[in-house]
Amino acid sequence: MTVSSSRSASELEAAWGARVRANREQVDRFREVPDGADFYQPVSSIFRADPDRTDDPVRDRLLRLARPSDTWLDIGAGAGRYALPLARVVREVIALEPSQSMLSGLRDGMREAGIGNVRVVQERWPPEGSRSEGAALHADVALIAHVGYDVEEIGPFLDALERAARRLFVAVMMERTPASVAYPFWRALYGEPRTPLPALPELTDLLVARGAEPVTEVLEAEARTLASRDEALAFLRRQTWVEPGGRRDKLLAELLDADLRPADGGLRLASAEANPVGIVTWRRRR
Repeated sequence: MTVSSSRSASELEAAWGARVRANREQVDRFREVPDGADFYQPVSSIFRADPDRTDDPVRDRLLRLARPSDTWLDIGAGAGRYALPLARVVREVIALEPSQSMLSGLRDGMREAGIGNVRVVQERWPPEGSRSEGAALHADVALIAHVGYDVEEIGPFLDALERAARRLFVAVMMERTPASVAYPFWRALYGEPRTPLPALPELTDLLVARGAEPVTEVLEAEARTLASRDEALAFLRRQTWVEPGGRRDKLLAELLDADLRPADGGLRLASAEANPVGIVTWRRRR
C-alpha cells in the first residue's frame, strides 16, 4: 500500500512537531512525577520477548526482509524485541538504545539466548557530534520499531536514518501510538482527552512528501497481554504521570481493576481498541 500527501515536507514536519509539543505540554500541566533519568525503568520488563516466539507477525515479516550478509541498525532497540530475533538470521545487529534499564534487558536476553552478534550502543538518535560512537554507525538496513512518535524534530531524525543505511529503511508503527491504550484513563483522571501523538498515517504522508516511495503492509495487532495487575498499574502510572500513593493513584487503581480481563495466561485492558500496526519500507531516494 502506498499513500500520497498534498502538503509539503516542511509543513508536515512542522505539524508533527506541533503535535509532539502539545502532547508534552499537556503532560507538564498535569504530571505528578518527573520523568526521571530512565523513563522506562519501572516498566522495562514489558518490552522483553522470546526471540524464538512464533506468535508475532511483525517479527516474522522483519525476518523475511533480512539477508544473511546484512548488518541491521536497530534504532531504539529497547530490550531487543526485534534485535534478538534478527540477530539469529543476519551477520550483525547494531542495537542503539539510550535507556540503561532497556539495555540491561537486552543484555539479559542475549545471554539467555546465546546470541553474540549484537553490538550494543548506548546512544540517542540522531547521534550528537563527531565524538559520538553513533556518528560512525552504518548498516545495510536501518530499523525504527515504535520509535519516533514523540520525536519533535522528525526531519533531522529521518535524515540521519537515511544516511545510516545502504539498502533499506524499515519503520514499524501503529495507527495510534502504543501509549494510546492509556488514553481512556487519562480522560478519567484529568477531565480532558489526551492529545495524541503522530503515528503511522502521519509517517507515511511525510515520507511521500520527502520524495520517498514507501510501501506499507498493515497487520492486525492483538492487544498487549500484561503479566500481572502490578505490571499493568506500573504501565498506566508511567503513561499518566500519576504518583504511586498520590491523590489520583487510588482512582487509577479502581479504574484499572474495572477494566482488566483475563486473557492468554495474563491480563488485558477491556477498553483497548484494535490498533493495527504498519511495516513501512522505503529505499534511498535517487
